[in-house]
Amino acid sequence: MLEIKKLHVAYGEKKVLTGLDFTANVGEITGIVGLNGSGKTTLLNTIYSEIKPREGEITFDNQMIVPTSIAYLKTQNFFYQRITGAEYLDLFRMQHPNFNVEEWNAVFRLPLEKWVDSYSTGMKKKLAFMGILSLNREVIILDEPFNGLDLETNETLKNILKILRSKQKTILVTSHILETLTTICDSIYYLNDGIMQHHFEAKDYHQLEALLTKFEYDDLDRLVEGLGE
Repeated sequence: MLEIKKLHVAYGEKKVLTGLDFTANVGEITGIVGLNGSGKTTLLNTIYSEIKPREGEITFDNQMIVPTSIAYLKTQNFFYQRITGAEYLDLFRMQHPNFNVEEWNAVFRLPLEKWVDSYSTGMKKKLAFMGILSLNREVIILDEPFNGLDLETNETLKNILKILRSKQKTILVTSHILETLTTICDSIYYLNDGIMQHHFEAKDYHQLEALLTKFEYDDLDRLVEGLGE
């Protein structure tokens, strides 16, 4: 189990996480939602040890978590300039020679012989995802993994995550698209004001949808009608 206790993170005087508690179980997909600026990416970067918290602890299987146990897909992926997709994956295959690039690319269909600089946002996302898959880590963190992907790849990614869950991976996923989380997550946390304010099991996702609906349909309909006046 991935467990976070009383986590405090700040940038200078700006407090972002203020005593956050959180657990993610092995063999489950756990979603995290929140408004822009709520601290989702800060939380993920802290779990990955890129940010040092002021207080609190993060453990996995009752030991302090280390980056080498985590595969982390960031929202914005870094690639060296003038590197091909094949060369990028070769960097991973040097450490994990059993990773079958050819078979995986039959799934994602990337032009691996071309410069990564020429790739679309979705293509870069798929390339980076193939890289973290090759690591075969126990904890998988995905920050907005569905952004920029076409519908077919979205469904493929969901299926891969479900299979990884069955292999007893611990998976964290953030998304601005609630439906992508409600269809795959075993539970979803709502991050707000620096803490996890709510934790929803699958049977309660309708409550999460209601929480995120700040304006009723009739109110929006009235505003739209006013556009023609």
